[in-house]
Amino acid sequence: MSSFVHWDDARIFLAVARCGTLSGAAESLKIGIATLSRRLDRLEGALGVPLFTRHQTGYRLTDDGEALLERAERLEQAGLAFGDTSGAESGVTGRVRLATAENLANPLIVPSLGALFAQHPALRVEVVSGLNTVNLHRRDADLAVRMVRPEAGNLTIKRLGTLGFGLYGSADYLSARRVSAPFVDDDFIGWAETHHHLPAAKWVQRILRGRPCRLETNTLSAQLAAASAGAGLAVLPHFLARQAGLRCLMSGLGVDQPIWLVMQADLAHSRRVRVVADHLIELFTVQATALRGET
Repeated sequence: MSSFVHWDDARIFLAVARCGTLSGAAESLKIGIATLSRRLDRLEGALGVPLFTRHQTGYRLTDDGEALLERAERLEQAGLAFGDTSGAESGVTGRVRLATAENLANPLIVPSLGALFAQHPALRVEVVSGLNTVNLHRRDADLAVRMVRPEAGNLTIKRLGTLGFGLYGSADYLSARRVSAPFVDDDFIGWAETHHHLPAAKWVQRILRGRPCRLETNTLSAQLAAASAGAGLAVLPHFLARQAGLRCLMSGLGVDQPIWLVMQADLAHSRRVRVVADHLIELFTVQATALRGET
């Protein structure tokens, strides 16, 4: 299998690898899907190997595609360096796909992106959040902010801080609660069975000693809404609970979680990825006290 000859070949290959679909790659390159498909077929024919496997959900790199990825990105970096005559960061362009938890995306990361876009007008960010785990090895995302540290892989990992948790309830609930014995008469809002492995869920299970929660959900946002409505007590991140005007009944529960910034090691020097990573590092540094629950 020969190396790339043309920069345009590398652009096609990288766009499909990063987007995972022809439509996303065509949109990012501002060309038609049919044109992109023909050029990709021509590239694979010239190299003599398939670079992707085609699935209903999109395109996945083959082993040969993975082997070419680093060379393609080196060519991309060389092209960016050659074209960057001013050396200014204002030349950053393209899309960065960021995976993170919804409870970090909506109240914290997304509101901060306006300042980043003002600095880099040609930069685009796709935020992916939800219950499904994003696999960076499959190029589902360029980088991720997560609460579980990856154990293996060609990854660059940096700890961003700590997400602190406390036991919270609404003012109305706390003023009306009876305290005959610790938590005996309290209603709890907890995690559904699929999430019983979470530290917060285990803490609630220990407190209840076999008694069921009044309400169980599979999202933190639903727990926050239920606690705000006075449905019971919930173990919530300090910064979210305080934003919602909830009151802390207990802190120091022993369920605080580290926050990690994770990216593929071979993307750590990509300018578009680097500016987003640097923005996140600065954001979490500024918000460190609030995230830990300190005043």
